[in-house]
Amino acid sequence: MTPNPITLALDSSGSALMVCINNGTKTFSFRHSGIKQEQFLIPLLKRALGKTDLTLKDIEKVFFVRGPGRFTGIRISITFASMLQELNHTAVGSATLFEILHRQAEESRAFYTWKNQHENGVLAIILHAFREEYFLQFFDGSGQGPQWLSKEELLAQLAARQEPLYCAGTDKDGASLAALLPPHYRIAPMADCRVRPQTLIEMAQNPIYEKNALEPLYLKPARFELGR
Repeated sequence: MTPNPITLALDSSGSALMVCINNGTKTFSFRHSGIKQEQFLIPLLKRALGKTDLTLKDIEKVFFVRGPGRFTGIRISITFASMLQELNHTAVGSATLFEILHRQAEESRAFYTWKNQHENGVLAIILHAFREEYFLQFFDGSGQGPQWLSKEELLAQLAARQEPLYCAGTDKDGASLAALLPPHYRIAPMADCRVRPQTLIEMAQNPIYEKNALEPLYLKPARFELGR
C-alpha cells in the first residue's frame, strides 16, 4: 500500500448515504438521502470513481462507519467492505459514530477553548436512536462503553455527572441537541456534530481502526424498543 493509499469511505448508518473517495491527494464526496440505500450505493460509487478516473480495483483501503444506527444501513457498508476485502484483498477499517464525533469535537477550537476553562470537563457524545431513545458515550478515561437509553435515562445520567459536560451529537432528524438538553451544558457547533468526509479519510490511515473492523456496533436490536 502506498504512503497515501487510495481510500474509499462509506457512511450508511443514518438517513443519508455518504460515499467518499480520496485519490491520494484530494477527497471527493457524494450524498443521497432516503431509504433503500442499497439502491443508491452503486450509482454514488460510479459518480465518485468517475471523478477520479479510478476503478474499484484501484481502491487500496475501504473505511466505514460501523454503528450505531440503522440496522440495514450498517449491514450495507459491512457487506460491501467484506466483498472488496475478499475479491481485491482491500484493507478494511471502521470506526463508530462515537469515535468519529469525539475526534471532530476534540480537535475543534470550541472544545479547546472550553477545556481550558473546565480542566475536569468531560466530552459526551449523544445520538438520537429512535423515537424517545438515545445513544450515549462519555469520553472520560473510564473505559465505559456506549449505552442505549430512554430519554429519561439519558437526562438522568447527564444530571448525575459532577463534572462540566461538553456535548456533541444530534437530536431527531439531525437537529441540534439544544432543544433536548438544559442550557447549562455546552453544546458543540453543528459543524462538528455531523460526519465530515475528511475525518473518515484521515481516520482510515490509522491502523488502530483495522482491528475487528467488520464487527458492527448495533446497540439497538432491529425492531426492538425499550420498555416504557
